Amino acid sequence: MKILVIGSGPIVIGQAAEFDYSGSQACRALKEEGHEIVLVNNNPATIMTDVDFADRTYLEPLVLETLVEIIKKEKPEGLLATLGGQTGLNLAVQLGKSGALEKHNVKLLGTSLESIQMAEDRGSFKDLMNQIGEPVLESRVVRNLDEAEDFLKKMGLPLVIRPAYTLGGSGGGFANDVSSFIEIVKNGLQMSPVTEVLLEKSIYGWKELEYEVMRDGAGNCITVCNMENLDPMGVHTGDSIVVAPSQTLTDKEYHKLRTSSLKIIDSLDIKGGCNVQFALNEDGEYIVIEVNPRVSRSSALASKATGYPIARVAALIASGKTLPEIRNKVTGTTTACFEPALDYIVTKIPRWPFDKFPKANRELGVQMKATGEVMSIGRNFKESFIKALGSLEMPGKKLFPFADKEDDFIKSLLKTPTDQRIYAIFESIFRGWETEEICSISGWNSFFIEELKELLRLVFLGELGTEEQLQEFFDRDDIDFYTHYSGEETSKKSRDKRSFRMVDTCASEFESFTRYYYGTDGEDSESEKTKSPIVVVGGGPIRIGQGIEFDCCCVHALQAIRESGHEAVMINNNPETVSTDFDFSDQLFFEPLNHEDVLKVVDDIDAKGVIVQFGGQTSINMANQLEKNGVNLLGTPLSGIDIAEDRKKIDRLLSELDVNMPKGYTVDGPEDLEELIEVLSFPVLVRPSFVLGGRAMTIAYTKEDVIVAVKDAYEQVDGKNPILIDEYILGKELEIDLVCDGTDIYVPGVMEHIERAGVHSGDSMAVFPSFSLDEKTINEIVEIGRKIAFGLECIGMLNIQYIMSEGSIYVLEVNPRASRTVPFLAKATGISMAKVATKVMLGQSIKDQGVPIGLGPKPKCNTLKAPVFSFNKLLGVEVGLGPEMKSTGEIMSFGKSLTEVFSKTWTSLGFNNSKIRKGAVLITVDDRDKPFAAKLAKRIKKLGYEIYATSGTYDFFEAKSIEAFPIRKIHEGTPNLLNLLSDERISFVVNSVSGNSEAETDGMRIRAASVRNEVPLFTNLESAEAFVETLEFWSNEDKVFPVRALQDSI
Repeated sequence: MKILVIGSGPIVIGQAAEFDYSGSQACRALKEEGHEIVLVNNNPATIMTDVDFADRTYLEPLVLETLVEIIKKEKPEGLLATLGGQTGLNLAVQLGKSGALEKHNVKLLGTSLESIQMAEDRGSFKDLMNQIGEPVLESRVVRNLDEAEDFLKKMGLPLVIRPAYTLGGSGGGFANDVSSFIEIVKNGLQMSPVTEVLLEKSIYGWKELEYEVMRDGAGNCITVCNMENLDPMGVHTGDSIVVAPSQTLTDKEYHKLRTSSLKIIDSLDIKGGCNVQFALNEDGEYIVIEVNPRVSRSSALASKATGYPIARVAALIASGKTLPEIRNKVTGTTTACFEPALDYIVTKIPRWPFDKFPKANRELGVQMKATGEVMSIGRNFKESFIKALGSLEMPGKKLFPFADKEDDFIKSLLKTPTDQRIYAIFESIFRGWETEEICSISGWNSFFIEELKELLRLVFLGELGTEEQLQEFFDRDDIDFYTHYSGEETSKKSRDKRSFRMVDTCASEFESFTRYYYGTDGEDSESEKTKSPIVVVGGGPIRIGQGIEFDCCCVHALQAIRESGHEAVMINNNPETVSTDFDFSDQLFFEPLNHEDVLKVVDDIDAKGVIVQFGGQTSINMANQLEKNGVNLLGTPLSGIDIAEDRKKIDRLLSELDVNMPKGYTVDGPEDLEELIEVLSFPVLVRPSFVLGGRAMTIAYTKEDVIVAVKDAYEQVDGKNPILIDEYILGKELEIDLVCDGTDIYVPGVMEHIERAGVHSGDSMAVFPSFSLDEKTINEIVEIGRKIAFGLECIGMLNIQYIMSEGSIYVLEVNPRASRTVPFLAKATGISMAKVATKVMLGQSIKDQGVPIGLGPKPKCNTLKAPVFSFNKLLGVEVGLGPEMKSTGEIMSFGKSLTEVFSKTWTSLGFNNSKIRKGAVLITVDDRDKPFAAKLAKRIKKLGYEIYATSGTYDFFEAKSIEAFPIRKIHEGTPNLLNLLSDERISFVVNSVSGNSEAETDGMRIRAASVRNEVPLFTNLESAEAFVETLEFWSNEDKVFPVRALQDSI
């Protein structure tokens, strides 16, 4: 059968790498069964969009019109939409309602359209639950504010608002007062694609539980796993700490909810995986909260927690198989209708982006804010929990950050759910508060508080130590809570005490053949020593700056290791990713990513080599400690890594190589600024070293800005790393990734950024190959790359970023590892640089691999990578683009021309609609941008838009004879530009980030209002110009570009 699979698109908060994992697993399973797969997904960072994962792969806009064109071209017989998150479900519903499925004879596989709509439509789901006798909250579906206010009068506050057909709780919230109720309802109606929200009585504080269930077309049902949220109702499950299996249910409660789950999935006629969420009070009364009729975030967690391949089984059920017909690939002996049994405890802790956005509202509610998560496995809750907490890789992690705070402050943190509540719990335990008091304030169950109390006691064999001793324990790299060690000798003893146990899905009841392990205390290890194991160190939880791209590189490395005849070993702690799937490696270790845990794995399996180039900054930062402990690091030697990461050393090398670099300085902290600040020429770029994603990176325009920026950067890295201050050069930013084998290099080509230098490369649009450079400049860029690679003695990957200004080329940054653009280039060229680099590390030259030497050939198509942001989930954060990365994901477009790739890109971003393509534009820019803005305004005016401008911009336009309407700034009274935005009169906004503090105060509010009102926002004039060029094309052409399969485009 030819099956169309819809992917989930770019990574956003609420829909992340779990759908790469599920989609990849599903595609592989279906291909094994002989089905032909047509995949639609415009995310270049995922494994599932690799050229060999599907038979036909389309990195095209995930919109109805494009899907219809693909269906016409490929003529699939079936459609599988339940593995693409909310995006896949919504598109399946649109295809069904439009009549496209019926017209083109495409059958929806797995769960039917009627069942999807029944589960997703709040009112229909409520009616069904009432029919089968399952308890639901008193609620009402409303479609406008008047209906919402009627329900408010009847029920009173507090109320929960849940928009229909959104992901991650988008647009939802708790309302405790009338004003917040009206605001959340308006936002929810706007964000719901069907303009519906469910209003329901709040059960804030009840226990929240989830059941992951599976059902086939014959009606066979099993429960894969149940999970318990430590945070009570009121916190989105994606933002809650979760433990599996549940720890505080009685046997009666467990089976009551299990029975309910199976009854619900049966009544919905689900065919595949399904997630059911419950609320339970102290009296054992339960309420059904919601059902996800698809593979979800929780499915990925349940799958990794149990070893049961949920996505694989769901895909095979959709193709017509029944549970008894599907073999459990983990055990090799049982079938998929066998319910997993766990003899260990799993803990999931979310990874929030508040280190990136320290001024964001940290309060957690029904709208998800986490970008990723970690998972850990232990023999008991205490072990599992502390391993998870130590895996978060939070900068400046402290077990007791509130030691100097008053009791009232601690109580406020306990009461209000934030990412910091766990640390308030530790502090309250240390202060000797009674369990009952902590529980009554936080809503946590007494079992977990008692377990955490015992955890702290066990650290010192029964005695609570001082805060300093406990902090020292937490700062150690090996997470062994039974005994407190210090020093290298005792660290080795600690490693000797650790062993590895197998995750087998059946608690050793049957023999298992999958080598999937977790570390625990003990001496007898179940892991295996093999002939030539090579370890790949992963990237850990997804966060801004270190996303799914690095997991894609890790998987490519695992594939290359196997292809080279070695055994591939993976160490990672992210349950959402493909690298932690049960059969992508020969041995999988689910462990914290620190050098002690990596050393234990290396010692245990007698690894022949370790690769740290593909796990982002997480893995590369371990290189020093690993080599000190005798590990054979494959790839670039530690000396080369050290030069690239150390500003003074890389400056020295570039000077020796006669390569330009912006003039820079290094300071160890704010106290070193006194003399330096007098000689700086502004603006300058301030950033800490040894960080990823441009964390704490700032453009400073004045002495005062520098002082603040250095202080902030110093605090962000706890004073551990030097602070860099560089000359800020305005120019065109360029980028290359290369592979070096010590003799030759391979460079696919030069990526050219649309935005000017100063916007982080991860937040920039990048065109490949470059479109404005001549052959001489390209060759010069490649030659500079060759010189640097040889100078670092690079073996494997290297990423270099350049600025071209007034004809001169400057090296901005050198990264001795894979970068986030490596998967993008793999799709653009058909050559996986990560695979090539891995084989180079294993001794195979670039030439022997048949890869081009030097600059690669020009590809068939132009490609464009564009960032995707999740600002709508983090209201209040500064959304203006600058040197610190803020995007959560990316999309990719193919085309024969720049016009085509930009047209497809803006369509993918949701900018190709009637609301945006006509109306009015708000322009308010900094003085230095006014000449550019004036040229842009003339073109916008020709397209028929009205232009509104604030006073300074308006005056400049008037002097240039550009017709515009003046509009007040925020501080100038009303009506002002905020009224324009809230009244839905503006189609898009152009607002450049200013160096003027007063203008920036207004600018931040303008940008925040644009996000809140879902108005497209451009904070960089180059990207605004690119959009205007596309608008000009759309206004003059009716041309529809063809859909292009990846297999035909490389």
